[in-house]
Amino acid sequence: MSAEEVQTTQLSNGLTCDLPASSPLAKLLKSQRTWVGPDAKKRAAILRGAKSIAIVGASPNPSRSSYFVGTYLLQSTDYRVYFVNPNADTILGQKAYPDLASLPEVPDIVDVFRKASDIPAVIDDVLAIGAKAVWVQLGIWNEEAAVYGESQGLTIVMDRCLKVEHARFNGGLNLMGFDTGVISSRRAGR
Repeated sequence: MSAEEVQTTQLSNGLTCDLPASSPLAKLLKSQRTWVGPDAKKRAAILRGAKSIAIVGASPNPSRSSYFVGTYLLQSTDYRVYFVNPNADTILGQKAYPDLASLPEVPDIVDVFRKASDIPAVIDDVLAIGAKAVWVQLGIWNEEAAVYGESQGLTIVMDRCLKVEHARFNGGLNLMGFDTGVISSRRAGR
């Protein structure tokens, strides 16, 4: 077999093996997620350190998840929230901006509600304005874009809902999504 036909795969136990690139096992292993983003403590620190959030792909449609997250951020946090959608004038009574470059400030976090194939372009836009953190919403995954973003110095969070994480770290989450206290085995203030 030539080198072009063989795929070297690192297994979770640290060992590597060579597989024919066309084999079903090679295809399955290639589809597995290997990139790991920030752990819970780092995600909490990202949210604690932020003062502003831009929602890219924000929608004026109340049935969209970006609308729900925007509502939560405006009503339940002190963040300055910016909505980015070139097809909207306002969202939730706030001005909507056509792109990240049009924002009045560089946001601390860029929260992304775009399909996975759009993430590389969003990362390029984030790098162009000098933002430091990209938060890609629940269900959206682009491993190559995450690796690229990290290589450019960005902090990347993927496949996690910013609203859920914020509520989780700040005592506003339970099975119904309402405030019942901090979900933790630790006492508050530690």
